[in-house]
Amino acid sequence: MKKVLIGVIILMLAGIAFLTYSLMQEKQANKDMEELAALDKQEMEKEYQNFAAQYSEMKTYIKNDSIIAQLTEEQARTQKLLEELKRTNAKDAAEITRLKKELATVRAVLRSYVLQIDSLNRLNQSLQDENDRVRTELAASNQQNQELTSQKASLSEKVAIASQLDATNIRLTPLKKKGKTAKAIKDAKTLDVSFVITKNVTASNGTRSVYVRITTPEGEVLDGGGTFQYANKQLAWSMKKDIEYSGEETPLTLYWTVNEYLGGGTYNVSIFCDGQAIGSKSFTFEK
Repeated sequence: MKKVLIGVIILMLAGIAFLTYSLMQEKQANKDMEELAALDKQEMEKEYQNFAAQYSEMKTYIKNDSIIAQLTEEQARTQKLLEELKRTNAKDAAEITRLKKELATVRAVLRSYVLQIDSLNRLNQSLQDENDRVRTELAASNQQNQELTSQKASLSEKVAIASQLDATNIRLTPLKKKGKTAKAIKDAKTLDVSFVITKNVTASNGTRSVYVRITTPEGEVLDGGGTFQYANKQLAWSMKKDIEYSGEETPLTLYWTVNEYLGGGTYNVSIFCDGQAIGSKSFTFEK
């Protein structure tokens, strides 16, 4: 009886040790996810702050009271969303997703005001040029030209922000040999990456190189045989495609031939164009 009791105690101690180890592993995994979520939230806060600051700066050289009132309203709305984001727990996935959508809306509204202000600026420039021809004081004319040059430089920076492309509806699909979708990524012969470059009338038309990077759960990039420049670094791409962009919505599909073992886990797809990251999304596959 004593031996049986000792055996039971040993089994209980072993079970407690295993349970403790499992809880520690789970706690570490949760901690890693919380850190990633916190970083994502921090980046969103920076974007909201940047957009609010741009509204404030635009108001400094606009003399149209109606537009100033609209900019003030949008700035207040952006600030309100920023405060909501600051109060939101990074682990609240639903609220973070909502505020990400709101951030995209804020960016689109800012673009529309950049276009409107650019149009007014060009009209004012035309009137100013006409007035300059009849001015007799060269000093006053030079001063006004300097101010217009400064305004143009500031506006050019904002036009560059508005002209940045966006990639949406990103999908990563593992395909078998005959093109059927593979349930497990280890059975894939080809990886199909599809997405849509959204319409952007402020972006210049012409040939563009689009790069796609696929990162494995281990953090390795599925190599496509080349590199591109991003943030003063050379990054390896998985796939590349040259397109003719006309400002309209442009759907794209690229394929990566599987030549190595791919295990289950979370894969990340990142898309780049014009030296900018224009979209990314993560996908989790079974082992």
